[in-house]
Amino acid sequence: MEVLEAIRKRRAIRSFLERPVTRDQLSALVAAATQAPSAMNLQPWGFLVVQGKNEVKRLSDAAKAHLLRVADSASPLAKYRDELSDSAFELFYGAPALIVVCAKGAGSAGIVQPNEDCCLAAQDLMLAAVAQGLGSCWVGFSRPWLNQPAAKKALGVPTDWSPVAPLAIGYPAETPAPPGRHAPEIVWQPAA
Repeated sequence: MEVLEAIRKRRAIRSFLERPVTRDQLSALVAAATQAPSAMNLQPWGFLVVQGKNEVKRLSDAAKAHLLRVADSASPLAKYRDELSDSAFELFYGAPALIVVCAKGAGSAGIVQPNEDCCLAAQDLMLAAVAQGLGSCWVGFSRPWLNQPAAKKALGVPTDWSPVAPLAIGYPAETPAPPGRHAPEIVWQPAA
């Protein structure tokens, strides 16, 4: 698949088939992510890979419980309380796998921009998923829980890693139509 075709076809997938994603497929996605550019070629990423729909659902339930605990009426999350309280709602949309791109050594001296570098890795991973016939959805809601020391400990995530890009991965049950795009605002230099 051509890269421009993958860019045009990539969508946030929120409905996945029951079909599992293999360890080899997940490893290939991680390998694609590591081809991303990074500041000073530091490659400051690590990856948490969770396989199995039941395990991913367990993480969804834990993340939802955390969000409900911290979402008081002043929180921007307050408007999502009803959805988060619904036992049928899965934060990772029933995906059979989850890959979390983490910034290693976040906040350490010498690490210039690990979060931005991890975003580049996540984009490469999502495009590679499209090329493999898989779908992905970046689930930012899960980051507050994933960054909790207790959650990191339970998941075996090193304390100096910071989860940046939680990506639900699986075979799409449906592919949404492309959303409209605004015309880009461009400042040309020299001005025409």
